[in-house]
Amino acid sequence: MQETNASSGLIVDSDTGLVAPARQCTSPNQDQRPLGMSVDLIVIHSISLPPGEFGGPFIDNLFCNRLDASAHPYFADIADLRVSAHCMIRRAGDVVQYVPFHQRAWHAGVSSYLGRDRCNDFSIGIELEGTDTGAFEPAQYRALNALIESLRFAYPSLAQAPIVGHSDIAPGRKTDPGVGFDWTRIHAIDALDS
Repeated sequence: MQETNASSGLIVDSDTGLVAPARQCTSPNQDQRPLGMSVDLIVIHSISLPPGEFGGPFIDNLFCNRLDASAHPYFADIADLRVSAHCMIRRAGDVVQYVPFHQRAWHAGVSSYLGRDRCNDFSIGIELEGTDTGAFEPAQYRALNALIESLRFAYPSLAQAPIVGHSDIAPGRKTDPGVGFDWTRIHAIDALDS
């Protein structure tokens, strides 16, 4: 069943777990969530490949197990990782989807939220193209707000879901989305107009 949220401009199909408009780039790094698991957490991440550089195919390649270890010295250490996210928001606000929302993306790693371990089981992972220390673009906040609004509209279990950073569920191990992420812009009504 398609769920439309006209105010966000996005459509989330709750049957397929896909969002439109988004570029679909299917990652093999996904699997089924545990039977009966309610999805009730949204996790924000940041990523850039190579670190501090934006654009290019490298994030897609990492999430699709196609990253060439010889393309950059940093890639030698990460090319064999098997990771993904449900979506990524590019610097200009374009949304890329790697994993349908009803599937488990491999974004959180060793993690815990309010005493619940294995956050991949019950969360949606959204990457923002950026660094742990830099600012994010207004277009990214607009797209993030629109995506969250559409997810909450399509999935009742997400209607009041907390939104946390990767650093909140993996403290000491992860620092993203980092100091440059303005948490007040997620919920601010004017964030969509900035």
